[in-house]
Amino acid sequence: MSEQTRDGLREALKRVAVVLKESGMPFALAGGYASWARGGPEPEHDVDFAIAQDDAAAVADALRDRGLQVVQPPEDWLFKVLTDDSTVDVLFRLSGSVVERDVLARADELEVLSVLMPVMSATDVVVARVNAMDEHSCDLAPHLAVARSLREQVDWERVRAETADNPFAAALLLLLERLGVIDGSPPTG
Repeated sequence: MSEQTRDGLREALKRVAVVLKESGMPFALAGGYASWARGGPEPEHDVDFAIAQDDAAAVADALRDRGLQVVQPPEDWLFKVLTDDSTVDVLFRLSGSVVERDVLARADELEVLSVLMPVMSATDVVVARVNAMDEHSCDLAPHLAVARSLREQVDWERVRAETADNPFAAALLLLLERLGVIDGSPPTG
């Protein structure tokens, strides 16, 4: 990623976070930048924020009212905010599941690029990432990097429980165990 692209994403992150904070509605930095804020690798394509589905229209209006361009793509689980040459995704479903307020409530207030904001818990970040894997998107390398960098912050038993139906998650967890990144599999029964 070019330095100009990285700087644009970072500015977009800050700009949207400030408007979301001012809206008073619950939200959390999600995705790759939530991982990065917790010590993971910096993402290269966009910024993600999570909001409750019930707040989507009001959040979009708040962003528009502050002069930001809000675009509704064909997907019905997010909208996009375009600012300068960068895109911020505002998600109300993660990996096919509606963003629940408890996910937002578990977020930690962290300073990200000099702006204090809620950041999804490391466990919720990993669960969302792992549950997004399917036969069309199953490259384990980026997940390994995130798991290694966040491993002490993650409740791996909760990850196992919340990804139990995903065979790609099972493969990743087995690999993480075999590499010694996380402890062995839980007892069966």
